[in-house]
Amino acid sequence: MATLVLLPGLEGTGELFDPFLKVFGDRTRTQVVRYPTDVVLGYDEHQDFVRKALPVDEPYVLFGESFSGPIAIALAAEAPPSLKGLVLCCTFARNPRPGLAGARVLLPFIPLLDMPPFALSHLLLGKFRSPALLSAISRAVEQVRPAVLRARLQAVLCVDSSALLARVRVPSIYLQASEDRLIPKSALAHIQAVCPSVAAAKIEAPHCLLQSSPDAAASAISSFMRELAL
Repeated sequence: MATLVLLPGLEGTGELFDPFLKVFGDRTRTQVVRYPTDVVLGYDEHQDFVRKALPVDEPYVLFGESFSGPIAIALAAEAPPSLKGLVLCCTFARNPRPGLAGARVLLPFIPLLDMPPFALSHLLLGKFRSPALLSAISRAVEQVRPAVLRARLQAVLCVDSSALLARVRVPSIYLQASEDRLIPKSALAHIQAVCPSVAAAKIEAPHCLLQSSPDAAASAISSFMRELAL
């Protein structure tokens, strides 16, 4: 049985995977990688951190959510022998909002932890918002030092893992949220232009796809892994 290794979004705590893990249950083994909440790391350092946590002598599928997409892509490009598949969720291979690249000089002055709840709700949940989901997101974000969040946002604005994506050879699928207000559809279009073999599954959900539509996400991932005979 393969292990599904989950790499979290920007907050990095891994706690927001809980709704999905409750649904996914015993379908397969899972491993959640949790990033440091108090250490500033760039994409290269995150890759080193994850690489040390990956299974060595057992098959696994790598899952990269949002911020972690470029990390999952870079590690998949290394073609580790135990890696059997790649799942990308609401993510990107390069800066998904190139028009905001210049905003990185302003990040030190943005009060990330003071963002109004309605702004978080609008961007991440939209019409799928609920008090429980918004509370879970807020609790996760509050655990992370503002400097760490800013460094991760700056990394997103500078990243381009397109060349690495072109080297990925394992079967891959992209879970696209139909109501994603954060990552535009052009992110998937670019990924498939670089690596045409990447399949896509469109799910009715906001950016927080696994949190708001865990059943649909679990079904899509289970089908993908069955096709891999895992």
